[in-house]
Amino acid sequence: MTDLTQILDDFEFLEEWEDRYRYVIELGKALPDLPASDRTDDNKVRGCASQVWLVSETGDGPDPVMTFRGDSDAHIVRGLVAIVLAIYSGHHASEIVKLDALETFGKIGLVEHLSAQRANGLRSMVKRIQSEAANRL
Repeated sequence: MTDLTQILDDFEFLEEWEDRYRYVIELGKALPDLPASDRTDDNKVRGCASQVWLVSETGDGPDPVMTFRGDSDAHIVRGLVAIVLAIYSGHHASEIVKLDALETFGKIGLVEHLSAQRANGLRSMVKRIQSEAANRL
């Protein structure tokens, strides 16, 4: 998985939106495939136009570190999943509930270039991750 700092640096370097979209697709291609056993109805993210699956793994303790894996059947959405995972995975649940991925997407100027359906799907992914983190506290 690509580091968030690297992703942000790369976006700063890319000026053309076509190049940025290509980069999002490349991030998606680099995302490890989710095994068929994880592509269950329970792991499906509701509110996404394309199919998106999200799996969370939780460490021990009252404020566990959480890691996430995900996948999508659409190239650009799979890239968005990769960015969301880079933002949230590996943080404590208490940090995750406070982290606003949409703010990060806004900083790189991606939110205003997403279709309404993709933006809604992105919000659904963020809500799902933050909800899972809140349930672990």
